[in-house]
Amino acid sequence: MSLVESAGLALLHRLDPERAHALSLLALRAGLAPLPGVVTSPRLATTVAGLSLQNPVGLAAGYDKNATAIAPLSRAGFGFVEVGAATPLPQPGNPKPRLFRLTEDHAVINRFGFNNEGAEAIAARLAARKPGPVPVGLNLGANKTSENRAADFAKVLTTCGPHVDFATVNVSSPNTEKLRDLQGPAALAALLAGVMEARARLPRPIPIFLKIAPDLTPDDLAQIAEVAVASGLAGIIATNTTLSREGLNSASKGEAGGLSGAPLFEKSTRVLAQLSQLTECRLPLIGVGGISTPEQAYEKIRAGASAVQLYSAMVYQGISLIPQIAKGLDALLARDGFANIADAIGTGRDTWL
Repeated sequence: MSLVESAGLALLHRLDPERAHALSLLALRAGLAPLPGVVTSPRLATTVAGLSLQNPVGLAAGYDKNATAIAPLSRAGFGFVEVGAATPLPQPGNPKPRLFRLTEDHAVINRFGFNNEGAEAIAARLAARKPGPVPVGLNLGANKTSENRAADFAKVLTTCGPHVDFATVNVSSPNTEKLRDLQGPAALAALLAGVMEARARLPRPIPIFLKIAPDLTPDDLAQIAEVAVASGLAGIIATNTTLSREGLNSASKGEAGGLSGAPLFEKSTRVLAQLSQLTECRLPLIGVGGISTPEQAYEKIRAGASAVQLYSAMVYQGISLIPQIAKGLDALLARDGFANIADAIGTGRDTWL
């Protein structure tokens, strides 16, 4: 991390977290952060669900909710970028304050509640972006007041799908009441059927992923894996934030919402490994949760992930962390004699089962 970035982070951490979040996006759009461009190598370049990735390190949804900083984020070293979540209609989300730093735990709690400007506004920005080597996807959400939340996911895909490279069905956010109920097998199968019908009507078919919660029983995971395979999904993203507060030390640990960051690493990696075993390589998996070092990204790959995503670690280590993780991952693959990231997938899964 440069002195400039370190000073910028120190300044942001003196501000309200949501205000700091907005200012970090503004700084990116203004070109105030030095960006390395594409980070790649023969070992890092890979294909996941038909997506050609220069490297397997992606941005998780939730940072650029309204797709306002796609261009700079695509130059930040990521192999792919996910924006959103988007809902059919604009909505303000939950009352503030709704974002909390847990500095002692290197974690974050949020209860945003899908605050966004709506699918139409986000689609316009997505349509205006210039094509590039970094795939851009959208996280699909549902309006809090919707009478048919399951249908909302298909509505957003219909509106925005022509302008993205992939989409993610997000039924695992803990911040919209009863949303996680849609992870049940019958409800999930019906929801995904609607999404896949909407996908079939797009000008070009795109991969559809499902993002799941870490707070699931082994039986829940087995049912989700079965539904995911039967539904024709391109893959599963494991995992979203957790409701657990085990082992936390920060003053804000009791705040309601989803916990992300360092404390989520072990829980999410364990779920990832279990899913890898359940799906038997029939679906690619994307590992998310607690990644802040190249070693942790590598551990997700070895647990069964074809690619990884992160977000919360940037709160503490800045955006320069992204090329560091990609380059460090390349070095770890070289150290262990892997010619490509694909060769390392699942090689350490049994240690997490």
